[in-house]
Amino acid sequence: MNVTIVGAGYVGLVTAACLADKGHDVTCVDVNEEKIGLLNEGTVPIYEPGLEPLLRRNRPRLRFTTDDGEAYRKADVIMIAVGTPPQPDGSVRLDDVWDALRRIARAAERDGLVVIKSTVPVGTADEAARFLAENGRPGVKLDVASNPEFLSQGTAVRDTLQAPRIVLGVESERAERVMKTVYAPFALPYVVTDRKSAEMIKYAANVFLALKISYINDIANVCELVGADIEAVAEGIGMDPRIGRRFLRAGVGYGGSCLPKDAKALRQLAAAHGYSLKTVEAAIAVNEAQTWRLLEKARAHLGSLYGRTVAVLGASFKPGTDDVRESPAFANIERLVAEGANVRVWDPAALHHVARRFGEAVACCETIEDAIRDADVCFIFTEWPAVLQFDLHRYKALMKTPIVVDGRNCYGLRAAEAAGLIYESIGRPAAGRTMGVLSSRPVSIHGEKEG
Repeated sequence: MNVTIVGAGYVGLVTAACLADKGHDVTCVDVNEEKIGLLNEGTVPIYEPGLEPLLRRNRPRLRFTTDDGEAYRKADVIMIAVGTPPQPDGSVRLDDVWDALRRIARAAERDGLVVIKSTVPVGTADEAARFLAENGRPGVKLDVASNPEFLSQGTAVRDTLQAPRIVLGVESERAERVMKTVYAPFALPYVVTDRKSAEMIKYAANVFLALKISYINDIANVCELVGADIEAVAEGIGMDPRIGRRFLRAGVGYGGSCLPKDAKALRQLAAAHGYSLKTVEAAIAVNEAQTWRLLEKARAHLGSLYGRTVAVLGASFKPGTDDVRESPAFANIERLVAEGANVRVWDPAALHHVARRFGEAVACCETIEDAIRDADVCFIFTEWPAVLQFDLHRYKALMKTPIVVDGRNCYGLRAAEAAGLIYESIGRPAAGRTMGVLSSRPVSIHGEKEG
């Protein structure tokens, strides 16, 4: 089929590459001329593992353009995958969605199906259908479907090609038939429902993950107070199939472009209809407080951080991506700079974002060693492989004081103690402050924990 993808961001490019890989002819359109120019030169403007070789392999079936006529005139299916950024009240801004719909209405010359993949408030697809019916070219019928994406940055290609389900929100047999034709080569299970339910599935799924993360972080904070070990607790409850192991990693909270935005948007959506989502409100509050746990731990050792040299390992909100949106690291860097700390940041993918945001206020380091040398304290915000595999004795050898506050529980407590570190993590006893602090039996859920 001839498929047009609107938007050359994370969702748009991954979707375009995967559909081309399954044999469709795909045109990706974006208003950003620089981005389209880079793609036409063979340069991928975002960091996403596996995406570049997939785009390169399927280049004969891929086109990149800024021209509406080329993109929409003969398309069988048009998928909107543009950004819907948050607004101060928690709602999302739909300017780019509506701009895409206006362009489609003006340029589409044949009957087709417009598919909204962007995360949008419930009812948006219905509004889009009315708009296209009233504003499209005479004689051109453009049906509308909701097809939310469930991609995780860092694993987006796999999440598309091996998705656990494809959600199709349709209001006609024709729309369902076309969508199943698009996805037939993927051989994945479908959930077929109406458009509003499909839009709600997206919010409900993402916010459930946010609830799970905030819950385990809340439990981790209690573990610290009572002397329990969150690693053992998470292993014990995660083995229950009703709960599951995933998203039970205690840390400094969730970030990125999806969970924070979707939690606030769902809360706002419910409030607009006179309902208070108390569970979601609690998850948001817990997550916001959790952001500052490492600062609290560092201050317990050092007091004021004014004039202190602080190493920050990891700027992206998680490993495998350069995305820094809602990153706990960025929030902490801002506060550290405001408090007068000398901040050094290392990240293998996101340093360009750090330099753009903070300029000369922070030092961007190419190696972990450069970041921690002569530092008073080291913050770990992202569990990049280089951090997990780092020789713990190097902290003691290079830092002024070997205080490591770890927001991702990267290291085993005994290993940190043996390396001579003052080591604080999330939901576990501290290591190195006093002898014999490791009273709980250590567990190793991940191979690197006790290494």
